[in-house]
Amino acid sequence: MESVTLSKRLKKAGEYVPKGAILADIGSDHAYLPINLVQIGHVQKAIAGEVVKGPYEHAHKEVEKRQLLGAIDIRLGDGLEVIKQTDHISAVSICGMGGGLIRDILDRGVKDDRLNGTERLILQPNVGEQLVRRWLVRQGYSIVSEAIVEENAKLYEFIVAEKKPDRPTPDYSERDMKYGVFLRKDCSSLFQKKWKQEIEKLQFVSQQLKKASIPDSSKIEEVERDIAEIKEVLTCQN
Repeated sequence: MESVTLSKRLKKAGEYVPKGAILADIGSDHAYLPINLVQIGHVQKAIAGEVVKGPYEHAHKEVEKRQLLGAIDIRLGDGLEVIKQTDHISAVSICGMGGGLIRDILDRGVKDDRLNGTERLILQPNVGEQLVRRWLVRQGYSIVSEAIVEENAKLYEFIVAEKKPDRPTPDYSERDMKYGVFLRKDCSSLFQKKWKQEIEKLQFVSQQLKKASIPDSSKIEEVERDIAEIKEVLTCQN
């Protein structure tokens, strides 16, 4: 049977899926993650969800040619509408989307009773990580792990969350929401690289604002405050 070699990004996502889980992979990207995890015996079974017919058909072909249709169910639908309570999902992965879209998918999942709070959420927003963290906290999730990986000169941030019924949701700070609960404390070289790149972007914005015929002093001050805050965080002392 032809195996699947995961990208560095998807391999990291797979590391967060609990052993023996029933996985729902939303926006499944040819179903590579479910295929790999089933092939190595890491998950019991999986659902690969796609909202567009073309990727859905591609995922189906990838699973079918490996004779895994009994273990991986390819479903066409929008976000978490592809799963049912009777699937007994224990892990949900949503990778490679904007933070706002991930938040909206999760929000609809809660409102439509697709999520019951027992699932581990493995999330990799391309942008808007803060939006994801704020939604998780509002819904009573604890952030249990975070990571940044680099692949093909791009940085990818992971947020892993679970509900802990036996303990209160931690009191996260504004900086936790913006920079990450674990990422800020670990202050790894990739974390520093990400936020140094953000400083460069903000410095460019500040320069452009100052060149305006009528500079917006309040906006310039806001950008400069953001730069100063990031520099303080990058001292890795808070």
